[in-house]
Amino acid sequence: MVDKNNAVADVVIIGASHAAAETVMQLRKQGWVHGITVIGDELHLPYQRPPLSKAYFKGDVAAEKLLIRPKESYDKAGVTFRLGVRALALDVENRQVELADHERVNYSHLILSTGTRARHLPVGGAEEDNVFYLRTLHDVDVIRANVLPGTKLLIVGAGYIGLEIAASAVKQGVDVTVLEAQDRVLARVTSPVISEFYQRVHREEGVHIQLDVGLQELVHDSEGSRALLNDGNFIEFDNVIVGIGVVPNVELALDAGIECDNGILVDEFTQTSQPNIYAIGDCCNHPSPLYERRIRLESVPNASEQAKVAAASICGAPVKYDSVPWFWSDQYDVKLQTVGLLQDYDQTIVRGDQSSRKFSVFYLHEGRLIAIDAINSPAEFMIGKRLVAAKARLDPADIANTDISIKSLLDS
Repeated sequence: MVDKNNAVADVVIIGASHAAAETVMQLRKQGWVHGITVIGDELHLPYQRPPLSKAYFKGDVAAEKLLIRPKESYDKAGVTFRLGVRALALDVENRQVELADHERVNYSHLILSTGTRARHLPVGGAEEDNVFYLRTLHDVDVIRANVLPGTKLLIVGAGYIGLEIAASAVKQGVDVTVLEAQDRVLARVTSPVISEFYQRVHREEGVHIQLDVGLQELVHDSEGSRALLNDGNFIEFDNVIVGIGVVPNVELALDAGIECDNGILVDEFTQTSQPNIYAIGDCCNHPSPLYERRIRLESVPNASEQAKVAAASICGAPVKYDSVPWFWSDQYDVKLQTVGLLQDYDQTIVRGDQSSRKFSVFYLHEGRLIAIDAINSPAEFMIGKRLVAAKARLDPADIANTDISIKSLLDS
């Protein structure tokens, strides 16, 4: 696109995210010589978000150490940042982004990396000042000022974020209770084997876990704060952190007529239904050749790989996205590395000793490996990525036999 000054308009990225940080460098690497502008509603340059619930929460790492790249790297690459300002609307006909300060930014290509926002707790009393959500650096700064040693913390939701926060907080002398409506932790993302392992680990570390119980109301009065459960019991607390999932930020896309369904719909090249507009990262819903269906992934590796694909498309050398999904979670001395998606598994095989906090779980569907959960088992994770990508068919007896090396399964 050529603007009124006869200059080629920038590639504009909405969302100063991990995906944005990767995209700007990929654009330069793949030959984009024109302008690049990144718009973000936070005041920070793109930073790593996984440590927010772990190392940063515990105070083990300073905020500046979370930056994905220093400012000098972006300056050298000729990247313009518009931080602390929100994108209000897209004018797809004129290829412009309208900002909250009423400025309009021209684009030749637009990339939406708008991410997700926390799902809010739909009960009475959830809007009080001691109820928190953890999504940003600022969120953690506020939480750390309130969640102090000796205080009582209630965590609503036993997903990865909730359990990571629990692990970080209990190590700092906080009295932690985790409340989960399902009958096991991590019920939406893993198998009962992994759920039972984490329930045992957290209880051994001093976390109180209540399962299969719902929350009716948060009561705040002169006597303090307490949670009313659906069984009629109460849990006293000083602070609440809510971790009940996220919602993809699709409003800009929807208002601009871009097709959405559990995220912004894209093709295998990250292209949306509107010309010259792409979507990457947690906000987009893409086709997966491996699983032969659409998926929306909330992971840094997915964002990084999609950034490469979007940059290639913009630079005129399109490549299809076909990466194997993978994720990780750090809690205490336990590193979980997951490769693949296990929603359709019909068989689980445990490899190793669960009591040693070093084992892995292989998930099969009709004899084909579709996913692996590796607990402190990096070899299983690394080889597992190749096995899942190859849609390997494995003998369950060989998987369980630790006398057989994991690498040898590649040839089985």
